Amino acid sequence: MLEPALQVLDKLDAELDFSVNIPSEDSIFRAFDCEPTDIKVVIFGQDPYPNPVHAMGLSFSTPPNIEKIPASLRNIYQEMISDVGGTVPENGDLSYLANQGVMLLNRGLSISTIDNKVNPLWYEFTDHVASLLASMSVVGIFWGNQAQELAHYFSEDRKICSAHPSPLSAYRGFFGSKPFSTANEILKAQNKSVINWTKK
Repeated sequence: MLEPALQVLDKLDAELDFSVNIPSEDSIFRAFDCEPTDIKVVIFGQDPYPNPVHAMGLSFSTPPNIEKIPASLRNIYQEMISDVGGTVPENGDLSYLANQGVMLLNRGLSISTIDNKVNPLWYEFTDHVASLLASMSVVGIFWGNQAQELAHYFSEDRKICSAHPSPLSAYRGFFGSKPFSTANEILKAQNKSVINWTKK
């Protein structure tokens, strides 16, 4: 089923200059470092952070050594605590979610450091991936208009949509949307283990 996506990757390989795109070539596909059958939830981001220090291949995530957490991720943590309780993680590394079956996938997997643009072929690629994940009964979380371009692949009972967590839009429907508890309720209904969203 991923054959069309692989064809897109061949085109990307020919077009991308990895010396000016971030994250690094060995991190671009980090969201795919998992067993496909282990994926229970996918959170779609937009583009990678346009900062080579922050971009690390998982949407919204930063390396653990980054002291200043980006504003969108701070808002995500705020909603997490409001929604499911627990303790805010001490840094911006969301690998603990990826390790529980949460795929953190950007709409575009790399961004140019020259013009902050994403090769449109990435959008074609993530369309294929979204379609496949939906066919696997994965729960989809879509924040913002760009992510919601993929929501139509998912059935109504397995998609969670709201405004983007960025400072410009978080107060327009992200805060109070309770995506984390909602995702866990869907997982319970599927007889799957829930996600520990925050550090308990």
